[in-house]
Amino acid sequence: MHSGVTGRTGTSLWRHRNFVLLWSGQSVSEVGSSVTVLALPLTAVVVLRATTLQVGLLTSASTLAFAFIALPAGALVDRWAKRRLMIWCDVARLVIIGSVPLAAVLGVLTLGQLYAVAVTAGVATVFFDVAYQSYLPVVVDRDHLVEGNGKLGATQAFAQVTGPGLGGALVGLTGAARALAADALSYAVSVASLLAINAPGEAPPVKAARPGLRKEIAEGLSFVLRHPVLRKIVACTGTANLFGAMGTALEIVFLIRVLRIRPADTGLLIAVASLGGVAGGLLAGRLGRRIGSARIIWFSMLVISFPELLIPLAAPGWRVAAFPVGMAFFAFGGVVYNVTQVSYRQSICPPRLLGRMNAAVRWVVWGTIPLGGVLGGALGTLVGVRVTLWIAYSGSWAAGWWVFFSPLRRQRDLETQPAPEDRPALEDQPVLEDQRAPGSGIPGQGGRERPDGPRPQFAD
Repeated sequence: MHSGVTGRTGTSLWRHRNFVLLWSGQSVSEVGSSVTVLALPLTAVVVLRATTLQVGLLTSASTLAFAFIALPAGALVDRWAKRRLMIWCDVARLVIIGSVPLAAVLGVLTLGQLYAVAVTAGVATVFFDVAYQSYLPVVVDRDHLVEGNGKLGATQAFAQVTGPGLGGALVGLTGAARALAADALSYAVSVASLLAINAPGEAPPVKAARPGLRKEIAEGLSFVLRHPVLRKIVACTGTANLFGAMGTALEIVFLIRVLRIRPADTGLLIAVASLGGVAGGLLAGRLGRRIGSARIIWFSMLVISFPELLIPLAAPGWRVAAFPVGMAFFAFGGVVYNVTQVSYRQSICPPRLLGRMNAAVRWVVWGTIPLGGVLGGALGTLVGVRVTLWIAYSGSWAAGWWVFFSPLRRQRDLETQPAPEDRPALEDQPVLEDQRAPGSGIPGQGGRERPDGPRPQFAD
């Protein structure tokens, strides 16, 4: 089914041509997007003097599309050729993000344009992300999902280390708005890598009569909501994203206006914190084998991520260290959690439902992010930035209780066989077993995709 140098079980993906192309292109793109994660809110705060509420609204704008079009996007992705769709989405984001530095050079940049860029880039990201998660099982065999997603997760986390540092340097050299040009160029690299992939295993879209968009959307939602594990994972991720978005909306404001960090140095602090995500991507498989692929899902949220509560304790002086330390554990736990749960979703979902399943999950878990951004900006204005951060990171940590009080608590390892294609996974079907996926300790996943703006930590 799959193409490339190798698709055989037990052979490393380092020699898999198509995967290496996909991986390398996305690695460059992730670094560029990490520059935007820093540069976009910095542009609002430093260049356009945005208020705390306006920065929160910018966070919401960047993820607004997931709340409105994720469900139909999933059904449409299942109808279209995924690689071609990903290419067009990258081209669109190149033009959209590239408009910011161009407007800055011409002296016509406004806050309204930043909102428009965040919304339209978010639309392209919705389609790209749903297609991307559904395309990986086309490129690699099911037995290679753990390795493939683990590599993608590690490089995404690595991008969060190098991206903010690069972004800080670019901000210092060229200014916040012009630094966004690096992200625009990274999409060109992604397009080139996708064009070079030769994966004949992607079946052409079926031309037969379909039941209709509404019924296809309902089928994807039904699969997720009736599955005893998936619905708990969705509740956990959605809750974590709600509170995580509150914290993310105030991250730059906290660093610059409360901790009094220079704009060019914010990237360094975020880069240091992101080392936790790199460690999470590298160690997720080992932790899953040692702790258990079911148990690690709630353990990563409630135990590994607990030190995130250090973040609101940061203050000017030596206590600034509480920010990168707390964020490092936040990132570590987030990557380990996502490495487990997203590839579990990929593994148990029938191939024909992958796009709709991913879209249904993302409609819920990304749909909470715009609300979180607005709440963060509003609460930051009303009760203060530090108090809001306490609420945000306490709520993000507490989201882990959703998966703790689920069938996962009684299991060590997860079954990763696809559900039967002719019916959804029902309550009375045995979903969990005390066994490992073939060739691995856990089902893995490559971190978290995100729109080109402030990002939540548990976004998948």
